[in-house]
Amino acid sequence: MLLLYHPNLEAFISSVQQYALIVEHLYCAKTRSHLTMKTAEAKEGASYIGALGARVICDNIPGLVSRQRQLCQRYPDIMRSVGEGAREWIRECQHQFRHHRWNCTTLDRDHTVFGRVMLRSSREAAFVYAISSAGVVHAITRACSQGELSVCSCDPYTRGRHHDQRGDFDWGGCSDNIHYGVRFAKAFVDAKEKRLKDARALMNLHNNRCGRTAVRRFLKLECKCHGVSGSCTLRTCWRALSDFRRTGDYLRRRYDGAVQVTATQDGANFTAARQGYRRATRTDLVYFDNSPDYCVLDKAAGSLGTAGRVCSKTSKGTDGCEIMCCGRGYDTTRVTRVTQCECKFHWCCAVRCKECRNTVDVHTCKAPKKAEWLDQT
Repeated sequence: MLLLYHPNLEAFISSVQQYALIVEHLYCAKTRSHLTMKTAEAKEGASYIGALGARVICDNIPGLVSRQRQLCQRYPDIMRSVGEGAREWIRECQHQFRHHRWNCTTLDRDHTVFGRVMLRSSREAAFVYAISSAGVVHAITRACSQGELSVCSCDPYTRGRHHDQRGDFDWGGCSDNIHYGVRFAKAFVDAKEKRLKDARALMNLHNNRCGRTAVRRFLKLECKCHGVSGSCTLRTCWRALSDFRRTGDYLRRRYDGAVQVTATQDGANFTAARQGYRRATRTDLVYFDNSPDYCVLDKAAGSLGTAGRVCSKTSKGTDGCEIMCCGRGYDTTRVTRVTQCECKFHWCCAVRCKECRNTVDVHTCKAPKKAEWLDQT
């Protein structure tokens, strides 16, 4: 049974990127006003511009519920961070699936960003919810610690003395404020799902939580040594975010091991989809519906097909022509590529390179025969 998708973060993401640019324009307007008006007038004008801009923009973002609009209007600077986080997690999604039939392709002028693929409660939908939730947490946490937001700063809870495997240390520096990042992301991203109270909302909430906890999982301890000649008689340490790639790699492994489930009769929990299947844990991504094979163009399923996709003739993996092209075969085109090579440093101060030409064969998947896809478009 296909469980219909309720527009959530995807409806917001396409608009929030434009929102980030508009907010940046508003900030520039504030700065210009300081240069041309007296201080009191500038503050009043900046406040008016910010409040008016936030209200107009937030009211015109599709798919937001009242709680999300309130947060959007109240915290326009955080929304800017959310927009930056959106760009980051979309890039990460496309990196993780670059060698797969479904490659996290975004669609222009589509409010869901990924099209009808999000209608199905599949592994792909589960991954998108998790990675997008993680991206929001990561972006807000980073913005707090970098002093970009007025409502948060460094983690206020990392104070005093502590210890690890190397011994005692003092909390110092600026620990990344993961607590605020998780709290705001939960309030904003989960707002619509908490109103719906159906099976798909339950799935989305679970995968959102997996994404948030994934970011927390990879917090690292960074330390600075103090003492004579750099000895570590004293250490000052702080918690820092890891590169978002580690979160992406982790969630990609969770995608591979995602658990197919079904909702219980009361709609409050999950159970294994079939007898003998293992039960999902709090760290597992969960899904209801099997994925399409993504081999051919199928508008109803949100599949763009693999016709024209570049593949590897020698690989036996998912990027290999046999798997990527779904057995349809591939075309080979000889291409000449120009690259910079034999680069040398010349005093002072330039690097000069030669242009090297390299002829390679590029393999692309054949399109299916008309009869194979005509009925699915």
